[in-house]
Amino acid sequence: MQIFLLHFAGGNKYSFDFLKGFSKSDIQLLPLELPGRGQRFGEPFVLDIDSAAADYVNQIKSLRNDDKYLIYGHSMGATIGLFAAKKMEDILDPPQFLIVSGNAGPGAKETDSDGNEIVQPKRYLMNDEDFKEELRKLGGIPEAILESEEMYDFFSHIIRADFEVLEKEDLSLIEIEIKTPIHAMMGDSEKKADQIENWKNFTSEEFSHRVFEGNHFFIHSYPSELIQTIIDCATEDNLTKAY
Repeated sequence: MQIFLLHFAGGNKYSFDFLKGFSKSDIQLLPLELPGRGQRFGEPFVLDIDSAAADYVNQIKSLRNDDKYLIYGHSMGATIGLFAAKKMEDILDPPQFLIVSGNAGPGAKETDSDGNEIVQPKRYLMNDEDFKEELRKLGGIPEAILESEEMYDFFSHIIRADFEVLEKEDLSLIEIEIKTPIHAMMGDSEKKADQIENWKNFTSEEFSHRVFEGNHFFIHSYPSELIQTIIDCATEDNLTKAY
């Protein structure tokens, strides 16, 4: 069983190394990465959602075996995973499941205490001072990177490109529905955790979800649970029982 792993903004194929010790012998974890980082450093960035999804699809096609497979994406990887799953459906090789985490799905809006939408600025266009503060809020990025001019300059180009993929277009205006079941996970302290069921709007098939204790990077605290979720999604009957 193949599991294609799609990283978060600023991440790369090594972002999923924390899962290696918890995997099972019959699961093939295949972390992918977009150009411009990791082993693909030096390749030009992709800067829109369609190009990012197409890049992942090309990687998936080149690695596919004859067994069933799932797509799992965290944060940015969840959004791109939706579009990649659609492209795989279009070529008649759909995933058995799309697993998403750290993301309430396209169109989920952050609101204030009165229920008014909070309009967020495009992060990839922020000046460096505001951008660093935004990265601190997200968490998961060592302060040493933000304080080092050299490391920040290197890293900021990567994550700005990733934010551009997510923010250049209004993804809520793109009509997309897949025939692949979706299982969504979020940390309970994430801003849009209460909107996790937004994901059910993007599938005509089964939808399930689970909220864990933790922040945007809650997955690092639950590696064994994440692997078990993958196994449960591969055997859909178990998923219904578990969640």
